[in-house]
Amino acid sequence: MTRDFDAIVIGAGQAGPSLAVRLAEAGMKVAIVERKLFGGTCVNTGCTPTKTLVASAHAAQLARRAAEFGVVLGGEVGIDMQRVKARQDTVVRNQRDGLEQWVRSAANCTVFNGQARFESAGQVRVGDDLLSADKVFINVGGRANIPPMPGVDHVAVLNNSSLLDLDVLPRHLVIIGGSYVGLEFAQIYRRFGAEVTVVEMADRLIHREDPEISAGVQAILQAEGVQVRLGAECIRFEPRGADICVKVECEVGEPQIVGSHVLLAVGRRPNTDDLGLDAAGVEVDKRGYIVVDESLQTTAPGVWALGDCNGKGAFTHTAYNDFEIVAANLLDGENRRVSDRIAAYALFTDPPLGRAGLSEAEARATGRRLLVGSRPMTEVGRAVEKGETQGLMKVVVDADTREILGAAILGTDGDEAIHAILDSMYAKASYRTLQRAVNIHPTVSELIPTLLGELK
Repeated sequence: MTRDFDAIVIGAGQAGPSLAVRLAEAGMKVAIVERKLFGGTCVNTGCTPTKTLVASAHAAQLARRAAEFGVVLGGEVGIDMQRVKARQDTVVRNQRDGLEQWVRSAANCTVFNGQARFESAGQVRVGDDLLSADKVFINVGGRANIPPMPGVDHVAVLNNSSLLDLDVLPRHLVIIGGSYVGLEFAQIYRRFGAEVTVVEMADRLIHREDPEISAGVQAILQAEGVQVRLGAECIRFEPRGADICVKVECEVGEPQIVGSHVLLAVGRRPNTDDLGLDAAGVEVDKRGYIVVDESLQTTAPGVWALGDCNGKGAFTHTAYNDFEIVAANLLDGENRRVSDRIAAYALFTDPPLGRAGLSEAEARATGRRLLVGSRPMTEVGRAVEKGETQGLMKVVVDADTREILGAAILGTDGDEAIHAILDSMYAKASYRTLQRAVNIHPTVSELIPTLLGELK
């Protein structure tokens, strides 16, 4: 028996629930399908749990530094991993349950639990139910990529999801992948007291960043005792008793690392291989991402793809913006496009890295004439007062149009201060507008006008 709806939403990640409720409020009869947990990656295995761990790790580090601020604590700082995990689970559960309750209570919205599979562009089967609608929206997210490294099937490796299940402290955590996910976990577990080694195949960490940003992040981590192995080739694994031996070929360092736990943080893949997309006429690229146009419509009429599965962004904020684009175009008569979005993200180490727009290398590749400014965080009064002077801020400007092309703030509150620059970029304002702003003292943002007055 077929159940007819006006719209079907597959996946309850960051875009799906908001879209389902918005469509339902517009008078549509909506079905939303979720096979496991509401909230998707962000709430369950991404932003929410990891930033909860970042907060616990920050508290531990600040306690260790208490004497620097004239605060006297008795004894060494200890970590209760079971309590750390319990706090993490509570925060996650509260957010997930709140989201699910909101969707289930929405009028005109029916929740189906189970695996969705297309039978045609307008028909989706969920268990014994065959759902039909003129509009279908895919929001199925992604998962950790497990590359076919030699020996990976013979050892118990962790990914970003399974690592969160641990309620014990690894003795030595070896992290394969020196990019954003891996580096956040590296600092977290080092601050909890584990020995941590990061193994990266490239010649520097987070190699999409400019070299001085990469070097700054590496210096922050190494100052806390994180070991970094760069230029690692022929990474392979083998059991070593209860431990795992990671064999590497690097220019510097021992040819093997023996750890109690190994985290693979080497990228993501979309959850598109079990949806029956062929039956719907939905095209995917060679990596499995759903091909979409500027309005997020797929190659199948009446089918859209939002969030990580479309390859247009790998962040919670880009997934939510996908919802905003689709809803505005369908319900508000607008013509919003994915290309209107400026790339922006953060690395939530402590201190964090806030990024907006192009790096200097990316900007130079466009052939534009550039103006570039950079200042160390040691010159930021707020950073000095907080005792957090690591890092730098940098901005790149088009010399002809005077528009800001990109910026990076690696330093205390960098993930927040970057928005002053990002907002100016969306306004397409001349950098001189922001340069002439009178920002509040003492803040990190107050140095941005000074930085913009020193462009070269």
